[in-house]
Amino acid sequence: MQAKTNGNISFWYADIGGVPSYRAPLPGDLEADVCIVGAGFTGLWTAYYLKKADPSIRIAIVEKEFAGFGASGRNGGWLSGGFGWSREKYLKTSTRGAVVDMQLAMYGTVNEVISVTEAEGIDADIMRVDNITVATNKPQLERAKAEYEQAKTWDMPADRIAFLSAQEARERINIHNVQGAYVLRGMARVQPAKLVRGLAHTVERLGVPIYEQTTVLGLEKGKVTTDRGTVRAPIIVRATEGFTAGIPGNERLWLPLNSAQIITEPLPQSLWDEIGWNGHELLGDAAHAYCYAQRTREGRITMGGRGVPYRFGSKTDVRGQTQQETIDALYKILMRLLPQTRDLKIDHAWCGVLGVPRDWCTTAGLDEETGIAWAGGYVGLGVSSSNLSGRTLRDLILRRDTELTRLPWVNRRVRKWEPEPMRWLGVHSMYQLYRIADEREEAGLQQTSKLAALADSITGH
Repeated sequence: MQAKTNGNISFWYADIGGVPSYRAPLPGDLEADVCIVGAGFTGLWTAYYLKKADPSIRIAIVEKEFAGFGASGRNGGWLSGGFGWSREKYLKTSTRGAVVDMQLAMYGTVNEVISVTEAEGIDADIMRVDNITVATNKPQLERAKAEYEQAKTWDMPADRIAFLSAQEARERINIHNVQGAYVLRGMARVQPAKLVRGLAHTVERLGVPIYEQTTVLGLEKGKVTTDRGTVRAPIIVRATEGFTAGIPGNERLWLPLNSAQIITEPLPQSLWDEIGWNGHELLGDAAHAYCYAQRTREGRITMGGRGVPYRFGSKTDVRGQTQQETIDALYKILMRLLPQTRDLKIDHAWCGVLGVPRDWCTTAGLDEETGIAWAGGYVGLGVSSSNLSGRTLRDLILRRDTELTRLPWVNRRVRKWEPEPMRWLGVHSMYQLYRIADEREEAGLQQTSKLAALADSITGH
């Protein structure tokens, strides 16, 4: 299946009139109290909360492209508040109570983001919805049930989770061969480009300049070197997520994992009547190489997944353009779950990168010795997690001892990824094993394929 448009950042920008024009670059050398590198959600939320807390603080944001160029303007639009990382990994360096506190803090991001958008007049098509993870074979059903049961052991409020029978799931969304579904409540659907652009304008109104077309060449204590000049600041925030590997000295810190999406043409009402999806739920599945989807404001379906998972040498895409094999893979998932859509055209395809630490657990922190702060490694949950990052970095930078600064992800350090070609081989081997495992389970295997456990062991997923 060919997409009418491939790349051009993402469909989300086409939806709001096209890719934005650039703001002015850094005009030369300057001084600030805080220099933020990266004008995506992490950098913008950090600037927002810092400026709200202390209007006198001098903040400068430098951005290679434009605000929202990266994952913030390309993601699946899941404002999930989800806790997708291993609680057990955080537990190794913390306490159970602290991990539960972090879980609750993450859930709180949905209400916080919605509150800010309402207060600041940001229209981002936000709609409160459930997240439904469907199972279409027996092994998937067992994993979905196991995830539901595990959530209960971590003090998940009973009103936030549910498990649906096959019939109950089908009444929500008419998924082919659905056998059950795990439901997480209290989430939201969002148009990400609207949210990030609205947040950028809000930050500017608060007096924070965003210098675009400005490439960072190096970070060191008290200094950010760019191709347009030098910014000197006692605090520097690295807010570059999946593009972190492009900063000298950070090549192996976080792996830029590719994720891609396709979006259909608008569906006629007769087809929606057949599919259902009246609750506009965020949709995923319990496959190993999982997918993520949403029903958009104007009645389209987005379908996302990993496709070609990683480019050699931590390279990133060219303005969102993705490979045809990735488009084909995503279309195959759409046909597997919703074969009713087989006559629809694909209007747009695009991709981006998300940051993955070596232990697959996100972090936020501040190095007191160098003054360099960071947040990211969201592993696909950045729309909501970045908001908590912004509030946490605010407290760390202002030297506040708060509940947020005591959460177990703060100042968490992990080892770097292996040099090439080992990390290319590792990531591609993992996803190839996932796909084979999914194929075997779909073909009738009655239990989770052991290949999936092998895949996890390769990269520590």
